[in-house]
Amino acid sequence: MAEWQHDLRQRFLNAMSRAAATVSLVTTDGPSGRAGVTVSAMTSVSADGEAPTMLACIHAESAAAPAILGNGCFCITVLRADQSEISDVFARRMAAPGGDKFATAAFATMATGAPCLEGALAAFDCRLVSGERVGTHHLFIGEVVAVAMGEGQPLLYGNRSYLTAAP
Repeated sequence: MAEWQHDLRQRFLNAMSRAAATVSLVTTDGPSGRAGVTVSAMTSVSADGEAPTMLACIHAESAAAPAILGNGCFCITVLRADQSEISDVFARRMAAPGGDKFATAAFATMATGAPCLEGALAAFDCRLVSGERVGTHHLFIGEVVAVAMGEGQPLLYGNRSYLTAAP
């Protein structure tokens, strides 16, 4: 990598760290296996049309990426401010109990078959409609088939650490 490219990449990463975002899990289950990962790159795409749509960006080397492609579904679960340990386990910053990330907390099965963290702030159960690789990540767009909502404040991530929203 040329010096200017390395500098641009580093400046990009530093600038992006200043953009605080909600912390979510993206999970899937089905014939290609159960998998999940922590993400901050997720958003709504559209509320209009036949069904609302969501976008989640997942690193191609994550076990969740090929599992989502194979299973054809995923659930985006928005974490509460008191769920940072679950985030750390799914981000592989903390060891999972018995090696199973899903043993960290209780999960329910959504309509698509994707697991959803019980007691989360919000969950969007999605049927995969598009999966495109861009650079190091897969961009997954899903049609929302079910929504669950909880109470509390969102877990945020910015400046390379967890943050909480002021009431």
